[in-house]
Amino acid sequence: MRPVIVQEFVTLDGVMQAPGDAHDHPAGGWQRQFIGEDHVRLIVEQMRAADALLLGRTTYQEFAAVWPRQHDTSGLAARMNEMPKYVASTTLKDVSWNATLLSGDVAGAVARLKEAPGHGLLVLGSRTLATYLHQHDLVDEYRLWLHPIIVGSGDRLFKEGLNPATWHLLDVESTGEGVLVATYRRRPHH
Repeated sequence: MRPVIVQEFVTLDGVMQAPGDAHDHPAGGWQRQFIGEDHVRLIVEQMRAADALLLGRTTYQEFAAVWPRQHDTSGLAARMNEMPKYVASTTLKDVSWNATLLSGDVAGAVARLKEAPGHGLLVLGSRTLATYLHQHDLVDEYRLWLHPIIVGSGDRLFKEGLNPATWHLLDVESTGEGVLVATYRRRPHH
């Protein structure tokens, strides 16, 4: 069974909005100052360990507009471009960039994807999808990249009204740039 892994970049005050995109938030692009060799190495390792990306419409469209034209020596661009992608959307009619559209019963579609053997379905960004998956008890692991910055406002990963759940700390890593990567796995019967 493949786990659903929600991997998010967050600030100390819990904001996940606009980590790399300056146009979407007054402090947009807040993550860029913390990207270094450790950061890139770890993100590439985590991407290589997953089978596919699971993305919401907005994140998919933002990524698809940029990543196909990217090239780098770290292997990140190649991995982003080669990975199968599943896109949850109620408005898109078709997708490209090695993607399959999930519409209608997204929870059922994700549950079926989880049943296949493999290493993981990685959710990046996709705030609305991450909340939806949590509400439908489909998240198996959170990887929270905690950045040492407070931005004061913005959309947060965990909103009021989420189903209560208990998680087990599986691992903590840090980068030379001061980012903590905490991995939490779902505890049974939460």
